[in-house]
Amino acid sequence: MATLQSPGVGSGLDVNGLVSQLVAAERAPLQGRITREKTAVGTEITALGTLKGALSSFNTVLGPLKTVEAFSARTAESSDTDVLTATAKAGAAPSQYNIRVTQLAKAQQLTSAEGYDSASTVIGTGNVTIALGNASFGIAITSENSTLAGIRDAINTSSSNTGVRASIVNSTDGAHLVLTSAKTGGANTITVTTDSVNGLAALTYGPGNLANYDQRSQALNAEFTVSGLPRSSPTNVITDAIDDVTLTLKTEDPVNDVTLTVAANTTAAKARINNFVSQYNAAIKQLIDLGNYNAETTKAGPLLGDALLRSVTSELRRGVTDAVTGLANGAITSLAQLGITTAKDGSLQVDDLKLSAAVENNFDAVGQLFGSANGIAARLASRVSARLEATGELALRNQSLDKKSKALITQTEAMERRLAQVEANYRRQFTVLDTMMAQMQSTSSYLTAQLAATAKIIE
Repeated sequence: MATLQSPGVGSGLDVNGLVSQLVAAERAPLQGRITREKTAVGTEITALGTLKGALSSFNTVLGPLKTVEAFSARTAESSDTDVLTATAKAGAAPSQYNIRVTQLAKAQQLTSAEGYDSASTVIGTGNVTIALGNASFGIAITSENSTLAGIRDAINTSSSNTGVRASIVNSTDGAHLVLTSAKTGGANTITVTTDSVNGLAALTYGPGNLANYDQRSQALNAEFTVSGLPRSSPTNVITDAIDDVTLTLKTEDPVNDVTLTVAANTTAAKARINNFVSQYNAAIKQLIDLGNYNAETTKAGPLLGDALLRSVTSELRRGVTDAVTGLANGAITSLAQLGITTAKDGSLQVDDLKLSAAVENNFDAVGQLFGSANGIAARLASRVSARLEATGELALRNQSLDKKSKALITQTEAMERRLAQVEANYRRQFTVLDTMMAQMQSTSSYLTAQLAATAKIIE
């Protein structure tokens, strides 16, 4: 902006000071209004961010609770975990079973009867087929992999290997090829055949040809009884003996029964409920703080009186206090029946004794209250998710505030341009005034000098 090089020199006026004061006087109301609006917009944006964060955190907690299974966990306790362990899904019927493990499922292991000089001993060449049960794969043995170690590696690296692992054990009588099934069960036996008549024939094995290997471990099925009923399994992990229960057999005990107790996991259910209450209280406290007014400090929350905040808070409160309808088991339809009530400050409080009794006596009904399709978790999640949608009121409010913020920037720029023009106008006016006053002072000095000279002549 062009300015006087020495404004006021001619007249003695403080032109810079006068211009600054006049421009500041015009700036003050404009700048004050913009600053107030910027502060208000910024405060509201921050407050809405806090509101959105509280709802998002609470919604994350609600997600895993929207199914009955989340509140219907089962425990499966074994009286002897050295013999067997078990896990149960939510659908498992609470009951007790006597289980006896007479035999574990085992994988077959074979060791070559012949001991070779070393792993680098050349055995022979040809095509070898190895079968595990009904599945087989082939390997080609050439001069490049015809040693005992080469055959081992060819078996282990075959992309079509069906589950046979090869290794070499060095004994006092030489190096032995060891074949081990990766699968347990009586049907998973190993057979080895070849189209070669050279040294590879010494590594074949199968029905009618058992002399080339010693069987160190027999392929066996697990044998056990459940409540006196016999069962057999190719593996030691059984998923179909008891509905929704997985058994893991670990040790044989053909004499004693192990007691397996499947029961409702009340501890886990209570923990989930207490966590729900804790997360709800954290969310509702943030909402209350946003719209609260402290009479002692006269400090108001940033969203005091805000209709959106009131609506969201009301929805959350109704979500936990309204009865749930349409439950398959209608024994429990509200949190109050669990001993969960609303305190004066809006938070939830838990009567632990009443909650424990409800969970113990009406476990499935408690699960339905929270996890059914129209249960508390689903109901709250639906309402909260709607608030967080891109087309929801929160998003629309933020979009509106963003527009206001940009508009205030535009207004600030316009104000600066206008004030720059105002300042330029003032400076032009004072330049004219300064010039006129300087001329008047010069004329005054001249006239004074002339009058003085005339007075002397008259004398």
